[in-house]
Amino acid sequence: MNKTWTEETCAAAEKALGYAFSDRSLLKTCFTHASLAAESGEESNERLEFLGDAVLEFLVTAWLYHSFDLPEGELTVLRTRYVSKQALERAEAKLGLMRFLRYQGGEDTLRGKTASNLFEAAVAAIYLDGGQDAAKAFLLRTLEETELYNYKSALQEYVQRYAHTTPVYETDACAEGYKSTVAALGERAEGTGANKKAAERAAAKNLYRKLCGHEF
Repeated sequence: MNKTWTEETCAAAEKALGYAFSDRSLLKTCFTHASLAAESGEESNERLEFLGDAVLEFLVTAWLYHSFDLPEGELTVLRTRYVSKQALERAEAKLGLMRFLRYQGGEDTLRGKTASNLFEAAVAAIYLDGGQDAAKAFLLRTLEETELYNYKSALQEYVQRYAHTTPVYETDACAEGYKSTVAALGERAEGTGANKKAAERAAAKNLYRKLCGHEF
């Protein structure tokens, strides 16, 4: 059970988000779970979650469209890697937002999509307070692609779309574990990892991004 909300809590939440609110009531609502709202009569963060879901998808979609020269199907797959429940949970965990959530009952209240919903609520709160640029800046700082995307396969398919060749990897042991260099279409990129496969995946990701566009 967590019901507290003080000036110190507010300041700490702003620091975690990396954003100072003009309207701090939005921040408080962002961290008010439905279980507490039902008891206290306050507004819960559910409406913010609803808006944040749409803002998140729009901003990520627009960024992908402008950043990657890929067909619609591949853009859709890539977008999923950024807006999936796992990606949002990882972003929330990196910021530690759940420690500020005000809720009623035991921790079993917070099962399911609580963490990812909280991240969406934060996106909406920042969007309402500071506009689209503020929300985009927040996502640029915090959102990361899930690592389930197969960059080696994606790179090979991309290269074969433009040439009858395949990427060439050179992988050797190094201080970080292994270092791999991959070359294709006149470009090269490097990556490191704990083992050869991880190093090659990292290199493939870097070259794929180099060929297609820019990092998020």
